[in-house]
Amino acid sequence: MEEFTYSKAGVDINKEEDVVSRILNIIEFKKDMVEVNGMKLVLCTDGVGSKVIVANEMKKWDTIGIDCIAMNVNDALVMGARPIAFVDYLAMEKMDAGIAEEISKGLKKGADDSGVLIIGGETATLPEIISGFDLAGTCLGVVEREIPSGMEEGDVIIGLRSSGIHSNGYTLARKVFTENGYSFHDEIDEIGVIGYALLEPTKIYVKEILHLWENVEVKGIAHVTGGGLRKVKRLSKKFCFVIEKPMPPQPIFKIIQKLGKICNEEMYQTFNMGMGMAVVVGKENADDALEILNKYCVAEIVGKIKKGQGVEIPELGLKV
Repeated sequence: MEEFTYSKAGVDINKEEDVVSRILNIIEFKKDMVEVNGMKLVLCTDGVGSKVIVANEMKKWDTIGIDCIAMNVNDALVMGARPIAFVDYLAMEKMDAGIAEEISKGLKKGADDSGVLIIGGETATLPEIISGFDLAGTCLGVVEREIPSGMEEGDVIIGLRSSGIHSNGYTLARKVFTENGYSFHDEIDEIGVIGYALLEPTKIYVKEILHLWENVEVKGIAHVTGGGLRKVKRLSKKFCFVIEKPMPPQPIFKIIQKLGKICNEEMYQTFNMGMGMAVVVGKENADDALEILNKYCVAEIVGKIKKGQGVEIPELGLKV
């Protein structure tokens, strides 16, 4: 069987980056925040992607809202912003009050877990555009820290454990299973029912990150989402981020890789592979940072910063 790739599945990361670059060139995007009466604010917008297809197949919609909140609040943290408010957008092929109610349960839990208020939203019925439903949202955050800031060679990279696939790479993940003859209702020993494993909600990192930067100087934060570890490169073009000890991928990633005959490079530039966030701190602050983070999640030192560019994973012979 031919090796699966994200591009062959229908998502070309390089083309997406080119599209974003062209959009930014036209709208002359200059800043990632706005200042109002001395207060710096950020807005983050994201959706749940094709994870909604799995939710529809499993008829389980009560966690998708958590994903929507998580993808946005985690992005706000990267910019040193405390998430404070959220609005959602639910577009449906045809309005279904039961599904909408289940989605709302997830939105409520995600908001509670991240400490944000849902202050509004919008619904739309789009039978000629939407198949099933689509869910997206926007988060407002108040900037409390200057991040990234002051990185230097020798700084430590701490990985924060993901809960699973989160909300990226589902076009590839779904096709790996379906084209190998599996239904989302089938079971695999290592992961249980496939659909439920794929619907594991995205981890929200608000509590751990806020407590971290209140007690330790945080020099950089990367939310490892679409593009996998390539997202870490956004922290600086002056340094190379060396992942000397990658966090162990959850069984779901190993199953996807095995079934799809997917190479390590493709896996690490598509999925989070067990690390949902990466935090950079000074070497002298590493122990304190780990003590704080491990109160809320699994965190461990995964690497360091050196001169150069990109992201390296030496034990796998990768540079992404």
